[in-house]
Amino acid sequence: MPTDDLPETFHVTTDEQLRAVSNLTRHRIMAVLRFEPATITQIAERVGLAKGSSSYHVRLLERAGLVKVVRTRKVRGATERYYAMAARAIELPDPGESGPDVLMRHAVADLEAAPTDGERYVRMAHLRLTDEQFAELGARLEALADEYRELSDPSLPDASLVFALFHPAAREQAEQGAK
Repeated sequence: MPTDDLPETFHVTTDEQLRAVSNLTRHRIMAVLRFEPATITQIAERVGLAKGSSSYHVRLLERAGLVKVVRTRKVRGATERYYAMAARAIELPDPGESGPDVLMRHAVADLEAAPTDGERYVRMAHLRLTDEQFAELGARLEALADEYRELSDPSLPDASLVFALFHPAAREQAEQGAK
């Protein structure tokens, strides 16, 4: 399916949509559908689920508007549906003061599940930046991610890129949160 037809961004705005993307299994299903449409059977194989479980999670994503049927075909009297993402990117609401950051939780879970013998780059750097430098670095990171997303080839193995640029809590605030 050509991605030219897809809207650039799907904005998660409802509780139903937020619940749908907050689940790690559904996050992994959306990763499968990120580059090419797939059937329930193909999704189940790629994510390591039973077909019934895969179907359940895809139905929830479809009901929330995050994925959609993009093609159907008849196979031995049954209709086979191909699902794809509803947009190129999904934008989540700001998690707020006390809410968990869904993307980072999923990223950590995916990193922990990744083979340890494979090549990977994980780094944390503590920086001291002006407001302008902070904004510039954020824009450069987003542009770099977008550049490589455009280069992505569905025939190649998956790779995940996660970055978080933020101002950590002040020491006093962090100590209060730990109590």
